[in-house]
Amino acid sequence: MSGTAPRETGTNPGYRVRNSTADRALDILLLFDDERLTISANEVAGHFQVARSTAYRYLESLTSNGFLEENGNGGGFRLGPRVLDLARLARRGVGLSDLARPVMRDLAARTGVPVLLTRRSGSAVVCLEREEAKQALRLSYERGEVLPINAGAAALALLAWVPESELDELLAAPLTRFTGATWTDPDRLRSRLADIRAAGFAISRGELDPDVLGVAAPVRTEDGRVVAAISIAALSHRVTDVDVEPYVTAVREAAATLSTQVARVGDR
Repeated sequence: MSGTAPRETGTNPGYRVRNSTADRALDILLLFDDERLTISANEVAGHFQVARSTAYRYLESLTSNGFLEENGNGGGFRLGPRVLDLARLARRGVGLSDLARPVMRDLAARTGVPVLLTRRSGSAVVCLEREEAKQALRLSYERGEVLPINAGAAALALLAWVPESELDELLAAPLTRFTGATWTDPDRLRSRLADIRAAGFAISRGELDPDVLGVAAPVRTEDGRVVAAISIAALSHRVTDVDVEPYVTAVREAAATLSTQVARVGDR
């Protein structure tokens, strides 16, 4: 969740500027097609009319995150393993999305705010579904959006139940700061995740998108594995700490309902 303070009209003029680097990375990935299986820094520089050093910086960023990899013969860059992971996740997520949509609609009607279904892929969080409501918000979590795992209630509800050995690896990497409220210190974050596990849900305020409150709870399989998170996003100034309890209750009940359905049919 990013940008300037979200508005109830759903408009946010700073949003595109705030995410210009992320947008450019996505634009580079969209250059690939059946006729173009590799790209070079010169091609990227020419296409976007930027300096070659700038184009190479974009490509290096995508490579470091696994979305691209360099050809062994020095012939540019090709799609990397993270893209395959996301494609596999998309296929697996179809069944989960089908189960989640009615639950998400009910939760949106009950709370009056947008509802999200997210899933973890490595060190990233993917938004599988989003259900709109009366209160329209401009959020970083659009359908299909891929974001780091350390910011916002949806991400933290997924990170809190990651196995310890994997968590060590995730927290060893640099953690992205979206706002002044984003948690990036590994030790403090580890302590917070323990609190989230004990409570069974996550709450965040302005950690991904300024002025947005998030409440999230995990979705589990029959054997207790966390496979997704269901969450709501509301304007923070409208939901004080005193008022948040009904939202927590609604999200946890929705997550429990979806977990029961997932357990019944199996994680798809």
